[in-house]
Amino acid sequence: MTQDLSPTVIILVAAILLLQSIYLFLDARKRNHNYWLWGIVGLIQAPMPTLFYLLFVRKIFRKRAD
Repeated sequence: MTQDLSPTVIILVAAILLLQSIYLFLDARKRNHNYWLWGIVGLIQAPMPTLFYLLFVRKIFRKRAD
């Protein structure tokens, strides 16, 4: 049996994907990291591209040598 998605859900998912893609594109461009790739990958699914970007490209959990 198939279920139809409401237009509200479709708009919400599209907005999340678009905002994620814009964030990844702008942040990667600011840091000189293959920004077109991250912008396109951000349009495909959420939230895995953002998690991969933050963990492996930005390395938000790296140990800082103070």
